[in-house]
Amino acid sequence: MNAIEIAIRMEKDAIRFYTEAAEKTKHPAGKKMLLSITEDEKRHMQMLSEIFKEVDIKIDEVSPMKNMKTIFESMKDSMMERIEATNDELEAFKVAMHMEKEGIEFYKKAEAEAQKEKEKTLFNRLIKEEQQHYSIFANTYSFMADTGNWFMWSEHSIVEG
Repeated sequence: MNAIEIAIRMEKDAIRFYTEAAEKTKHPAGKKMLLSITEDEKRHMQMLSEIFKEVDIKIDEVSPMKNMKTIFESMKDSMMERIEATNDELEAFKVAMHMEKEGIEFYKKAEAEAQKEKEKTLFNRLIKEEQQHYSIFANTYSFMADTGNWFMWSEHSIVEG
């Protein structure tokens, strides 16, 4: 099995995990974020499939962070109402962060070993997007675990006593 086939399998696993986690997540911010990243992973799988078929594709500059900003902005009022995340939801985000880290390491190795320039370019793009996914998951985990402190640090507020 070559790197592209392994990557496709990894993306399928991520799609399945994130979809199931979104279905189980009650926290609105967590649910929307998981669904958004699921769509990114579907796009990754499509790009990988096209490379696998040796079809030239254009790798659009897509920013998962822009999607998250829109989700958080649209939900800001409801997020201010503290909603406690369950331990299962928080655990799902820990697993997601671990999956993204593994994906980053795999894509770095695949990029280094790729023979074709378009494969190197794709793997480099996937590294960047998976790094953004990791940051999104880490930030969402922090938000869900402690909403009040998340807003304080997110807004760089200074607490005066």
